[in-house]
Amino acid sequence: MSAFVGDGTNRWPAVHRLDAAVLYRLVVESAPAGAPLHTVAEEGVPFRDIADAIGRRLRLPVVSLTAAEASEHFVGFLAPLVSLGSPASSALTRERLGWAPAHPTLIADIEDGHYFEG
Repeated sequence: MSAFVGDGTNRWPAVHRLDAAVLYRLVVESAPAGAPLHTVAEEGVPFRDIADAIGRRLRLPVVSLTAAEASEHFVGFLAPLVSLGSPASSALTRERLGWAPAHPTLIADIEDGHYFEG
């Protein structure tokens, strides 16, 4: 199964790895020392949407879990994090460095399927 906690509206920020790489290069080359920067292309993707995309791709049922059930289903470092929301903004980062993410969103990237090959 592909699972989320509660109603799944908790949001996670996301960025494509290639967009992150571009930003890291910009940071090294021109970021002001000590400037707070966020590597975020999407401010917050609902966790249920992530679970739905994974479920569709793997043809698994998508289910809501309680917090207790989630702590048993999700293992390792993910277990205490899946019910949290942590939306973030990269507006200042984009303004300061002229960064513009250009690669697929998290859901589009999951639906592309390369995570599930092999």
